[in-house]
Amino acid sequence: QVQLVESGGGLVQAGGSLRLSCAASGRTASSCAMGWFRQGPGKERENVARISWNGASTGYAGSVEGRFTISRDNAKNTVYLQMNSLKPEDTAIYYCNARCRSTDYWGQGTQVTVSS
Repeated sequence: QVQLVESGGGLVQAGGSLRLSCAASGRTASSCAMGWFRQGPGKERENVARISWNGASTGYAGSVEGRFTISRDNAKNTVYLQMNSLKPEDTAIYYCNARCRSTDYWGQGTQVTVSS
């Protein structure tokens, strides 16, 4: 079992920045691929960014490429999402995901609201 707890969401003006954190617990957390998903009002959940278990490989949705950066610190069992140049369309609940041997685990989500 892997437990995930997100933090760092909030209200920010367009053009601003936020950093989300996802604290993972569980014996195998550091060996899992991790990712951030988001679900905006009336929209489906979408994958925003992913990172391999050792941080060597990352991937981003086209809508956030160049603005968001995913990273991880396995010593702290924490994954981060640095979000810069935020836009109103980035408004969503952001969820942390861990994929461990084909099993998905999810956090409870953290709200990000970007005002214009």
